[in-house]
Amino acid sequence: MSSDRKRQIDSLGTAAVLAALLCWSLGPLFIRYLTGYLDAWSQNLWRYIFAVVFWLPFLFLEIRRGRVPPIVFKRAILPALSNIVMQVFWAWTFYFVEPGFASLLSKSSLIWIAIFSLIYFPDERPLVTSWRFWLAILSSVAGLLMVIVTKHGFTAGANLTGIVLMLSSAFAWAIYIVCVRVSFKDIDSRIGFSAVSLYTVVALAVMAFLFGRPGRALTLPPWPWACVIISGIVSISLAHTLYYSSMKRIGVTIPALVLQLQPFVVLAFSMAIFTERLNFWQWIGGIILVTGSALSIWAQQHLGAIKHVPENTRL
Repeated sequence: MSSDRKRQIDSLGTAAVLAALLCWSLGPLFIRYLTGYLDAWSQNLWRYIFAVVFWLPFLFLEIRRGRVPPIVFKRAILPALSNIVMQVFWAWTFYFVEPGFASLLSKSSLIWIAIFSLIYFPDERPLVTSWRFWLAILSSVAGLLMVIVTKHGFTAGANLTGIVLMLSSAFAWAIYIVCVRVSFKDIDSRIGFSAVSLYTVVALAVMAFLFGRPGRALTLPPWPWACVIISGIVSISLAHTLYYSSMKRIGVTIPALVLQLQPFVVLAFSMAIFTERLNFWQWIGGIILVTGSALSIWAQQHLGAIKHVPENTRL
């Protein structure tokens, strides 16, 4: 592969992470809406049931074809454990704070992801010498802080419980992302997530029946049920597999930076749905946040070391 080729932006990897961004931006809106119908334990269970069902036929077909090595289910254990912890904290957060603000807090995972990636992944270490990478980091952090700090009464709108829950979720998410890349670097994204989701749904079912009231879902009106199904498929099944694919093509740190756009996207939707509002300085912070994410994509051109893609990598 020529040096010029290595320096080109990976279009498939970029498209995958941008699609994952949209899918994950819808998730907080659905969860917040469903807080009026289901407890967090039950939400987690039912949404993940539909996420599992979505990919289950594909997984069975691949098993019958002999394309699922037994090692997949062993490798899925660590990602599943971190995913379970992350999912519990994530869902509960939206019972205490609004979607936009919660999504802003979740971006603290960037710090942990960058630290873990630079320590554990040699192919990510060239980022340390890239001024584009550091400019992207600084822009993302500066924009994030501006959006948070300039939000009128942001401390009153999010109690300590919600803040602690989301910061804990962000830390678990960083561990999950690193585990995914280590465990599934040579495995089809859909197979990897299917294995993780099977473990996850079993654990969520146990917790739902111990601490929640999953039976209440049987009395839901049609639209809340539609929200459960759509959010499970779009914000879990599709989002995760798209993100797995982007990480295999362009590494861990850059996709994490692109997802810094998520709070801004969520806030835009939440303005119309939940009456959250952005003031002038939050708009400025959002623009800086967008700039930081764009710079992270630009930095791909200078990471030739991560441009080799396994032959079995598929969206």
